[in-house]
Amino acid sequence: MSTLDSGMNQLESRVGGLTVGGKVHSLSAWFVLALRLMMGYAFAYSGFTKITGEFAAGGYLSNVAATNGNPLAGLFAWMGSTPWFVEFANVAVPYGELFIGLGLLVGAFVRLAAFFGALMMLMFYFGNWDMGHGFINGDFAYMLVFLAVAAFAAGRILGLDQYIENYDVGGETLVERYPALEYILG
Repeated sequence: MSTLDSGMNQLESRVGGLTVGGKVHSLSAWFVLALRLMMGYAFAYSGFTKITGEFAAGGYLSNVAATNGNPLAGLFAWMGSTPWFVEFANVAVPYGELFIGLGLLVGAFVRLAAFFGALMMLMFYFGNWDMGHGFINGDFAYMLVFLAVAAFAAGRILGLDQYIENYDVGGETLVERYPALEYILG
């Protein structure tokens, strides 16, 4: 019986001897797609506006963490006072956001894009450190959305990853020939 007929899909995961599982409705695929597209648009738009406008990471890196009790204040101060790192961030942040967003929008290399999106959100989380509402804030929530998009292989849902994975290379699919690609596609 297909999952569309039953309306339910099984999930199960084992980590460190602990097993969790449950049933999700088949409509969940639409919500995973919506999360992928939402984050894709948000990051592509943010990157595009930084590229076409005024963007400078130095002020943010130098000043953001100094006054809010951030546990990584020293690291951010070093990043903001190191010229080569500021120049790197001036390019990496806007183009990284743009490429992460485009990857998510078209569903190509989604796990790779989601990994780097989660990494960026982790850095923003520490950069925007504020315990006024506890440990959870928007940056932390977006990081979890990126991780969910990666975990649910959202690039296979109306995305290019399903075609990239099945690309024929000498009688084998690309993923059969290069199994490590499973970690960046999906």
